[in-house]
Amino acid sequence: MGKKSLSRFAWLSIAAAIATIALKTSAYFYTNSVGILSDALESTINLAAALLALWMIKIAERPPDEDHEFGHHKAQYFSSAVEGLLILMASVWILFAAIDRFIRPVELESLGLGVIISLIATAINLSVGIILIRAGKQHDSIVLEADGHHLLTDVWTTFGILAALMIVLLTGWSLADPIAAIVVAFGIAFTGFRLVRRSVLGLMDTAIDAEDLVKVRKVISKFAKVGEIEFHALRTRKSGPKKFIYFHLLVPDEWTVKKGHNFSHEIEEEILSKVSDAAVFIHLEPLRDPASHEDIELFG
Repeated sequence: MGKKSLSRFAWLSIAAAIATIALKTSAYFYTNSVGILSDALESTINLAAALLALWMIKIAERPPDEDHEFGHHKAQYFSSAVEGLLILMASVWILFAAIDRFIRPVELESLGLGVIISLIATAINLSVGIILIRAGKQHDSIVLEADGHHLLTDVWTTFGILAALMIVLLTGWSLADPIAAIVVAFGIAFTGFRLVRRSVLGLMDTAIDAEDLVKVRKVISKFAKVGEIEFHALRTRKSGPKKFIYFHLLVPDEWTVKKGHNFSHEIEEEILSKVSDAAVFIHLEPLRDPASHEDIELFG
């Protein structure tokens, strides 16, 4: 039985984005707050990111084919990279809107009602964000993790904006509103940069996590015997949730192909029992052949 599609989490994110856009937009019309307007804009980015995440998840879950023999897992990195770029673009727009409000201040209205509406939207984002991050960690999905962290960023920025509105409500100091918007702009810009960086690293075939690499080395070392059975050229890479593990196994020259195959299969099975969602490729070589020791270095 195949894995259950992760697209159900993307649909949840889409529904949350639509709900929060409607709530925050109405809060802006009640309050005339540029801070809340910036928050509503970020929610439109959430919607675009959720739609893109749904599309990329559908692609990533496709089985390998003749043109993509290692699968389509890297599609997830495109989604998180684009989401990061959209966040960066939104931060620039928010910054300019805040500067304009400094130059041309506007009286804020109906703050009490606007705060209540924004809190409802924030509760939605908080709940869905936590669900997406947990699902992302459980299924090793950078798309869901990125979407979840984006929503939680939205939560913290909303709290900042609401705090500024409360200052305006209590003191009448209207500049607190654009100041909060500027803080939001820099905050989400940092989140966007982190998402882009993580996506680029994924596209560049970053090695598997250190914890999984330790597990692989322990399994191989368990089967190794100095002077009899050795290994080298261990290389790993990660593509979305999929982990690829490659190494050379050096066995006695007199072993038959069948014996070498059975032995390497035993090692492969134990690695797969320790490291989830992995594919193992073992290159068998004769131990005493000098040529077997000439390919230890990393590829140039």
